[in-house]
Amino acid sequence: MKQFLMLGNETSQVILSLSLMLFAGFLVTRVTKRLKLPNVTGYIFAGILLGPYLLDAVPVEVASGMGFVTDIALAYIAFGVGRYFKIATLKKSGGGTLIITVLEALLAMAAITLPMIFLFHLPVPFSLLLGAIGCATAPASTIMTIRQYHAKGPFVNLILQVVALDDAVALVAFSVCTAVTQALEGGGKVNAMDVAAPVLWNLGAVVLGIGLGWVLHRLISERRSSDHRLVIANGVILGMTGLCTLLNISPLLSCMALGASYINLSGNKHLFKEINRFTPPVLLLFFVLSGMRLNIPALATEGVIGVAYFFLRIAGKYAGAFAGCALCRMPGRIRNWLGLALIPQAGVSIGLAALGERMLPPETGALLSAIILSSAVLYETVGPACAKASLFLSHTLEQEDKPGGAGPKPRDEAQGQPEEGKPVVRGHGRIRKLALRMLQAVHH
Repeated sequence: MKQFLMLGNETSQVILSLSLMLFAGFLVTRVTKRLKLPNVTGYIFAGILLGPYLLDAVPVEVASGMGFVTDIALAYIAFGVGRYFKIATLKKSGGGTLIITVLEALLAMAAITLPMIFLFHLPVPFSLLLGAIGCATAPASTIMTIRQYHAKGPFVNLILQVVALDDAVALVAFSVCTAVTQALEGGGKVNAMDVAAPVLWNLGAVVLGIGLGWVLHRLISERRSSDHRLVIANGVILGMTGLCTLLNISPLLSCMALGASYINLSGNKHLFKEINRFTPPVLLLFFVLSGMRLNIPALATEGVIGVAYFFLRIAGKYAGAFAGCALCRMPGRIRNWLGLALIPQAGVSIGLAALGERMLPPETGALLSAIILSSAVLYETVGPACAKASLFLSHTLEQEDKPGGAGPKPRDEAQGQPEEGKPVVRGHGRIRKLALRMLQAVHH
């Protein structure tokens, strides 16, 4: 296939490679869907299949020239995350959700970074970036599981709030660790200004994102057609991303601020739905490219380090969620099982790995990417099962899904409280009504 692509000119090579990547991503998901795996896993497998270590189907020059896809995909992901930051919703949840999120994210980071430095004796920049990336949680798998079982209640509400805030904490942690990494890789000592300067640049980008959110709100009105709304929104998002790339700043925080600003000013989620219908091919290309960049020989080097990362992150997430819930005096059924719902990792983490790989030397950069990509496949495989287990163990759901039935019921529906003075009758239909009348007659 590669030889066929090389026959054409540069333009034809790029276009045919894009077509091949899209079809490969789609076809592999036909297999992963039967295995009950998320689409993200299929896209990554498609990239590995097309990559230089297996079929070598896409020219290296074409793949290396698509680095901009990473920045654009991350911009769309971050913009979508911004919709969850409605001020009214955050006020309702209070500070408890923020405390839990910060603790579960930062304890996961510490659980990864410290052993990598002191146990495995890996470079500090590598360990910091790996720990910062470990903060992130992929909400898609958990949210899909919640929707599948129609779960509702305080436990579900807390999960949705935590996974929405989690990526924001990860982005801030990654920005700070990036500043430290750049100083260390530059050979200089880390001082306050080395850390403060990139953080200030990112804060400036956040302010710009908020301002562009206001501009987007003013430009988009009900009078405009959906086509023009989509054109304007993409123009603003790409413009924000281009400015950040020009200034060597990650577009994540600024685009998240752009989405948050727009949703709070307009209160309209329709634009996010239109963007979501536009972005699937872009995200598919992003994940396929990530799979193509996976350095398979580095997996042998990864070895114990990759396995340790996999389990250390789970332990850190669980311990942080437990500690946060205990500090906020959450009920035991929430405190004990929230950590299980925070295991999936993909999307933002894969994008951060691509950014981190650029900052590190080639060998450690390849190791970082290999660890994140291989563990993301495992996390996305076990994550939905763990999320389902957390819903049942927390008694949010009380019974397994039955063929032809309505599925598991929330606990409040499955175990309704009887009215005072009335006996409890388990049954259905006419038998239940008849038994209830007879028992009420005896009671009176």
